[in-house]
Amino acid sequence: MDTKQLWKNCLVEIETGVSKANFSTWFKNTCILREELGVVYVGVPNEFVRDWLKTKYHKLITKTIADSYENMRAVEYVITKIETNKQEIIKTNEIQINKELPLADLYISPEDNLNPRYRFNSFIVGSFNELAYAASQAIIDNPGTKYNPFFVYGGTGLGKTHLIQAVGNSIKEKYPNKKVNYITLERFATDFINSLQNNKANSFKEKYRKYDLLIIDDIQFIGKMEKIQEELFHTFNTFYENNKQIIFSSDKHPNHIPELADRLKSRFAAGMIVDVSEPEYESRLAILKVKLQEHNIDLDQEIVEYIASVIRGNIRELEGSLNTIVCQYRLKNKPLLLSEVKNLLKNNIKPKKNVSIKDVVKTISEYYNLEESAIYEKTRRKEIVKARQVVMYLLREDFNVSYPLIGQKLGGKDHTTVIHSYLKIKEDLKNDSQLMQELEQIRIMFK
Repeated sequence: MDTKQLWKNCLVEIETGVSKANFSTWFKNTCILREELGVVYVGVPNEFVRDWLKTKYHKLITKTIADSYENMRAVEYVITKIETNKQEIIKTNEIQINKELPLADLYISPEDNLNPRYRFNSFIVGSFNELAYAASQAIIDNPGTKYNPFFVYGGTGLGKTHLIQAVGNSIKEKYPNKKVNYITLERFATDFINSLQNNKANSFKEKYRKYDLLIIDDIQFIGKMEKIQEELFHTFNTFYENNKQIIFSSDKHPNHIPELADRLKSRFAAGMIVDVSEPEYESRLAILKVKLQEHNIDLDQEIVEYIASVIRGNIRELEGSLNTIVCQYRLKNKPLLLSEVKNLLKNNIKPKKNVSIKDVVKTISEYYNLEESAIYEKTRRKEIVKARQVVMYLLREDFNVSYPLIGQKLGGKDHTTVIHSYLKIKEDLKNDSQLMQELEQIRIMFK
């Protein structure tokens, strides 16, 4: 096996899927060291690169190697010294320094990375995000003293980035002398690695600690990166001690970020942690109306109500469906009929399952040969705990019931308990074929 050629081929594929800056930072000084019994050992220059590749790019690397080497069973990362041409290092660093944040919007300010389109005048508030919105307004009134840090979490496409950038834009306008910066965790980590490679650690600290408001997006990737966690911890302390505001967003609660240090969990909990869920019907309706105004298109109320009722996913899915309709509207240059809209959206609609929480509990209790009442009891009996976790998982995964409502209906449990149960089953499904079969059989019972 020619490991050098294999990795060369893989890098060609990987480079097409990541930005130049990220490719230069995380992949330039890597190689395949060896292959043993199907395990491919990838050599990396330091622990930062190892942790980042494992956290962010492991699936991409594994898939790319597997596509070229069918006997691959697993990928491991090994820290090793890799000889590199000095001229190439200089060139790589120049690319990294000159590369702006890879956001697909020409209007983004290079000074603070904020998108000026993300403002509260186009932000729809509903029950799914009203607490996050209220907290953000309190922060704008008293930055650095109220809800510091502010930690927003929830699934993709729910408006977290819009919310946190709108806070940044509002503070810029209200306090012209305050310095604001929005950044993804990936960019924060990249800058930190570059500062170490270039012996400019102090410049890194000065760069980030000069701000009055620091917004870090996608913080969930920090879990397995000890050195980045340590640097963030010190940055956070500097902000907190000087009454400077810091805001984070994540796709999960900090308690469920793998390998997150307890001291960071404690810092996050000292401020305000709030979740954003999927929008309910009224909010979806309001979002559609705002988006139609932006497109300068008028649809019949019946059509708008239909879209809001059948597209029940996140905001991004809602916008995607609307974009399909807007494109057809402009193509025909005339109003669309409801029947035409239904035909356009038929592949976007998730089948609606008219099953109550009680029905789900009853079905799963019967499947595991348990009394229905046992699911609601406070007990640690293994078989009951498992059945209850399966109930919570399916209610969330298949029926899109909110975490708080699941907890409320299953004996008044806290929503964090429901989140833990959901993630436990989700993780177990990766390796437990028996559990996978059980869920398939249960799902058939609902059809």
